[in-house]
Amino acid sequence: MHAATHASYMPPLSLYIHIPWCVRKCPYCDFNSHQAAAALPQDEYVAALLADLSADAPMARGRRIDTVFFGGGTPSLFDAESIARIIDGVDAIVPLARGAEITLEANPGTIEHGRFEGYHRARVNRLSIGVQSFDDHALQRIGRIHGADDARRAVREAQDAGIAELNLDLMYALPGQTLDAALRDVEAAVALAPTHLSHYQLTVEPNTLFAARPPVLPDDDSAWLMQEACQDALAGAGYIQYEISAYARDGHRCRHNLAYWSFADYLGIGAGAHGKATLGDGSILRTRKATLPRSYLARAASREAFGTTETVPLEQLPFEFMLNALRLHEGFAPAAFEAGTGLPLARIQPLLELAFARDWLHSEHGRIRPTALGRRFLNDVTGLFLP
Repeated sequence: MHAATHASYMPPLSLYIHIPWCVRKCPYCDFNSHQAAAALPQDEYVAALLADLSADAPMARGRRIDTVFFGGGTPSLFDAESIARIIDGVDAIVPLARGAEITLEANPGTIEHGRFEGYHRARVNRLSIGVQSFDDHALQRIGRIHGADDARRAVREAQDAGIAELNLDLMYALPGQTLDAALRDVEAAVALAPTHLSHYQLTVEPNTLFAARPPVLPDDDSAWLMQEACQDALAGAGYIQYEISAYARDGHRCRHNLAYWSFADYLGIGAGAHGKATLGDGSILRTRKATLPRSYLARAASREAFGTTETVPLEQLPFEFMLNALRLHEGFAPAAFEAGTGLPLARIQPLLELAFARDWLHSEHGRIRPTALGRRFLNDVTGLFLP
């Protein structure tokens, strides 16, 4: 049984919306994305998304949605009118909080001139542009369909359209990449003055083209040097690292991702979307929607359930919490662990002591946070909390 205090706890609420189509699947991508046919079923999919949200609406428990994130795939393949219909439809089913952050992922190669103004009118107030690199040869090696100039143009057009909150995705440890090349990418990104940067290492994931035909990547030590040098360069340019791969100017952290990392609730709609909901009795549900777009659309047409739900076992909750919270440089307050999981901190105290003894975690200013060593070996740290 969950703690009684937990039963009354209502975490903040976010919404994730998955648009599963891409122009072309990237060889490193393990997300639920599918190459788009000539014409996308935009009207049909918008209707399915709103039906999906209506089915999940009771889990909102009277809360408003604080943040919305359109991920993919490539959500910018959908025109501004479709995005507006989704946002207006969401607001009618589970109201958006005043000042809600609404992020749309976009790829430089899929932006038509003028579309950003339409997204802005549709209430999108944050863009995340998948640049990955400003080196045309590196982009070709990782199968991207845009060039560096396309990326610069997309950023300028987004800024001209009045979208002030802008994230650029950058990858490092690319095939054949040197330390200097990784630093040049950071320099090129900073020159465009985004408010936020995501900077993460290219890793070969199972069931991707790169897993079948692995490229030659920089070794672990070289990747670590790149990470450290780029961290220093970003800090020098005024970008504060607040999570493993997230850097922001002061006051511009991504509220949606912070919701995940602080173990808030989120509804997940669209093909393959996941969600997490805290119920009135304090138990936590995980939802997972049908993965294939045609299967998802077929469920909408036949009015059957969009996916599955399962209750997270009590013994799994510490791991689920740590998997998110320890990504943050500032870690977590013990009270947040107790509110989010309904468990007393004493339940994991022996594991915390072990992590303290190994210099993986430390406690300061009333928060438990990873040390520099802990951040480097985060998989081992979170693995301690596996049931």
